[in-house]
Amino acid sequence: MILDLHSRRVIVWAVSNRMKRDLAIRALKMAIARRTPPRGCIFHSDRGSQYCAHDYQKIMHEHGLKASMSGKGSCYDDAAVETFFKTIKAELIWRRTWETRRQAETAIFRYINGFHNPCRRHSALGGKSPLAFERKVA
Repeated sequence: MILDLHSRRVIVWAVSNRMKRDLAIRALKMAIARRTPPRGCIFHSDRGSQYCAHDYQKIMHEHGLKASMSGKGSCYDDAAVETFFKTIKAELIWRRTWETRRQAETAIFRYINGFHNPCRRHSALGGKSPLAFERKVA
């Protein structure tokens, strides 16, 4: 999952039964295609092997993105993403079960695109939703 730290908007997300480098690369490429970040844009992540992988770093370098990773044992660079994960678990995941992976993916898609991005208010955004905040600052 890639989150725009400025607006707290979930830009892209992908799921898999394992966190692999290819999944992270696919999400990164989708985010670049969707948002066309300017050269010098800072990309915050944890120190997971998928983000440190040569292929991943090469794509970031090709697009002029700067990696920002906290030191070992520190979670500050991806705190906003971790907060999102806590929130989606509390508001969706832990509240029900799904019979299939596809049903769970559909529920997550609806949560992100039907609630989180357009409606969910964030104190960091002055009580606005990510999409409302983006419209305001555009």
